Order: sequence, then C-alpha cells, then structure tokens
Amino acid sequence: MNAPVPFNRSSLQGRELEFIFQSISSGQIAGDQTFSRRCQQLLEGTLGIPRALVTTSCTHALEMSALLLDFQPGDEVIIPAFTFVSTVNAFVLRGARPVFCDIRPDTLNIDESKVGALFSSKTKALVPVHYAGVACEMDPLLALARHHGAAVVEDNAHGLFGRYRGRWLGTLGDLATQSFHETKNITCGEGGALLINDRALIERAEIIREKGTNRARFFRGQIDKYSWVDIGSSYVMSDVLAAFLFGQLQCWDTIQSNRRDKWLRYDEALTSWAAHNDVRRPFIPPHCEQAWHMYYLLMPTAAARTRFLAHLKERQISAVFHYLPLHLSEYARRWDFKPGQCPVTEDVSDRLVRLPFYNTLSDEDQARVIECIQQFIV
Repeated sequence: MNAPVPFNRSSLQGRELEFIFQSISSGQIAGDQTFSRRCQQLLEGTLGIPRALVTTSCTHALEMSALLLDFQPGDEVIIPAFTFVSTVNAFVLRGARPVFCDIRPDTLNIDESKVGALFSSKTKALVPVHYAGVACEMDPLLALARHHGAAVVEDNAHGLFGRYRGRWLGTLGDLATQSFHETKNITCGEGGALLINDRALIERAEIIREKGTNRARFFRGQIDKYSWVDIGSSYVMSDVLAAFLFGQLQCWDTIQSNRRDKWLRYDEALTSWAAHNDVRRPFIPPHCEQAWHMYYLLMPTAAARTRFLAHLKERQISAVFHYLPLHLSEYARRWDFKPGQCPVTEDVSDRLVRLPFYNTLSDEDQARVIECIQQFIV
C-alpha cells in the first residue's frame, strides 16, 4: 500500500540545523540577535526596501501595521472577503470596521473595479491580499488609495518573491506583511515579517515591536538608556527561529525554482483533464510573476468538490478547500453583512480545492496525485 500524500510537509532546505546550533551555542536565543539581523538584511537587500523586521507571525506584522497607522474605533479598512481571518482581525482589534470587497473571478484577488465605491471619509487603509502569490492589480489600487488619502498594506503572506510588472510584491504599499508559517514556501514553523516602504514609519515600527520602548535605539548606541515611549507589544522573533529561517532564506531562489517545476508539472498534466471536466485551473496574468505558492482547482459545483475530495481521500491523498467568506462569518454578523454582497467570493469558496504542494513533494507522489485526479470524472 502506498504511503499517504499529505497536503503539506515541512522540510530542511539548507543550513538550518547548523545555524540553530550556532544560535544556541552563542547564548543568543532572544530576539534581534545575529540571525534576526541576517534575515532582515537579506530581505532588505534582495527586495530593495528601507527596512524589514522579522516578527513572531504574519498576524503580528498585520497588528503592527494597524498600530503604526493609528487605527481608532470607527475607522474603516477595505479588505477582500476571501482571505484569512488575521487580515481583518488585526484592524478590528483597534476598533476598525471592516469593509469587505468581492474578488475577481480570474485571479481571486480583490476586484479593483469594485474598490473605488467602498472608500469613505472614514477609510484609513486598503489591504490587498496577493492570493496564491499572484499579484493584485496594484497600479489602480495604489492610485485609488492615494486619491482618498488612505494607506496601503499588502498582505503578502502568499507572495514573497513574486512580482507585479517587474516589481517585487511587498515593495508597493506603504507597508507589507510576510508569513513564514509551515505552509509557506519559506518557513520557520511560525513567523513573519513587516516590510516598511515608508521611511517615516521605521522608527515607530521598531518601538511598537519592542513593547513600546526605544530599545532598538539603545542597542544602536543612540541613547544611554531606554524607556516606555509608545504603545506596543512583544512582536520580536526568537533568534532560534530566525536561525532556521535564515537557513531557508539563503536558498530562496532554489526553493522557488523547485516549486515552479512542481507547479508547471501539475498545470501541464491537468490541462486536458480540466478542460474535459469543466474544471478551472489557476489564471496568471502575463504581467505577473507568481510566487509558486499553491496549486488549486475550481470544481464546477460544490457537490463535485465534495466528491472529488472524497475520491482523493480514499486513495490517501490529502487535498483541502480554503477560505470561507469572511462577510458571512459568525463574528461579521455585528456589521450586518448579507449573502449576495460578495457573490464571487461565495461561489469560489464552495468550489476551490488546493492540491498537495510542498518543497519536498517527490516526483513519484506528484505522479500519484495527477493519476488519481485524471481518473476522476466530474
């Protein structure tokens, strides 16, 4: 009997264990030590951004964004209805009202043609999410935000090292957030980063991340003692995790190339099957270079998806669906959102399937998945 094929599996990619040993041996296992700085410098140098700060999670990087932008009760934030709950929670924690926008039926990203009507005098930020590592249409989104005086925070949890019209994702908004959760291309189990593209926000970001103290300035020798100067929390990543993360970041281009090969293998092998079964494959606009984060299929109906998942499960292959519409969630009822307000989100959520996709997915296991899919008749 074949071994199960999981949906995701974490793995070593480089010198992670060597770097962890170095971190522990040096006695530097708290935050903002050698490997934290190396991770940040690598991100800053590769992406060409003013500042990167590694954090305990992408969720916390989003929370830092809400604090940096001074969200207050009654402020509004425009967010796609098709995203993870962390995207909205970070702003709701500050008293914001979410304004959910529907997604495009092709890329499954926030629909830029619908965003303009959602701005109001209370809008403080727009948060595009680069779904599956494929860029949102950032040029019109950035223009809309500028016109209305709102900040842009890229939720780039899926999109590290993807590009939009030649520009790195995460470098386009005022702020951007990254995830290094175990399901991501590059991981340390739990972790994230805040990318700061607006230099005016750098110093305060360092303060917020260090519990509201100016500790970062103290360690740079700019002041002789540090104190409480602002609100904040403990968003600093342990250097043990940063050591693991640096081992992965060092070989990011190899990881991306490997995932590209696996993504293309799925896409080429399933083209004919998908066409015959009215199943939609991912759409990548020609001006977008995706981050090779996931491979998904859109089944023709919810019932077909249920049968498809059962078909795979019977053959010990784990595939999963994705986000439920946030505007229809139990917590969102307090804002009186209704079914039908984001119809594409509601439809896609019922039909989407994510296939097994991870760095060490073997050719043999991927061939098993493909063969199993090709045997399924919608």
